[in-house]
Amino acid sequence: MAAHDTQHLFVTTPERVTLSLPVAGVGHRVLAWFVDASLLFLGWCTLYFAASLALDVLQWLRALEGLLRALLLAGAFSAQWAAWTACEVLMGGQTPGKRLLGIRVTRRDGGPVGFTESAVRNLLRVVDFLPLGYAGGLLAMLLGGEARRLGDLVAGTLVVQDGRVDLSGYLGDPAAAATGRPLSPAEWELLVHFRARRAWMDSPAREALAARLARHLLGPGGERVEDPGVAESALDALAGRDAP
Repeated sequence: MAAHDTQHLFVTTPERVTLSLPVAGVGHRVLAWFVDASLLFLGWCTLYFAASLALDVLQWLRALEGLLRALLLAGAFSAQWAAWTACEVLMGGQTPGKRLLGIRVTRRDGGPVGFTESAVRNLLRVVDFLPLGYAGGLLAMLLGGEARRLGDLVAGTLVVQDGRVDLSGYLGDPAAAATGRPLSPAEWELLVHFRARRAWMDSPAREALAARLARHLLGPGGERVEDPGVAESALDALAGRDAP
């Protein structure tokens, strides 16, 4: 289940945990697109000048028939589609422009974007571009409540602000002493997010999640944690500070 305001999309998971996804605004998306388009333009310019060293490109283009020119244009779009899709899939929903602006593509439920979703949203750039200059996509983002262009609506995707958590203060010796090994940054992020959000969880979801985290983070010792209160105390001790 999902709800939204003008800046956030609230998604309730099957475990009845509500996630708040900060929606990326039109300004950030336009700037990210400009960076990506500039990089693509530089790439095409480099390719053009490299080809010019081997042959007269303008004379060669004039010699092409209409069908071959159409195929060349389709090939150029396909190359850009492949570049955008590959970046989003391999870079966790980001392109160079999105990474620079601190935004990323996700599924509307907050999950990571896959190949199919990325391929569809980038293929529909053709429709978003109509009638000129991404007018269709901008109109859809301005009129919708989640700044989603037409490609996002069809693919079921959303562009969100990429929040970052500084975990350097949590990588000390207390964790190593409690678990017998240092926790990975991903494990610390799980622990920090649970402790920050547990006050807003209902009791069954909170207890179940605490027990699962204890089993995962505490290793063999966590498997012996039966009481939910004991599990939370063990997680607090693992964090090396008092419970909030």
